[in-house]
Amino acid sequence: MILNIIQIIISILLALAILVQQRGSGLSSAFGGQGAVFRTKRGLEKSLHIATIVLAVIFLITAFLNIIY
Repeated sequence: MILNIIQIIISILLALAILVQQRGSGLSSAFGGQGAVFRTKRGLEKSLHIATIVLAVIFLITAFLNIIY
């Protein structure tokens, strides 16, 4: 029961972390815009990227634990 609640909370946080991240190109690369510009992540963007990865790993772990128990 508690594992289900934890997984729901993590899934909501993961969805929010993904939605908050901004993409610089959007659909402009599909229409000939700047699609080949590479830049490094800094500051809040880097922290949000790392938090998204951590939340995804925690979500997978809780999903496997939910299958086992």
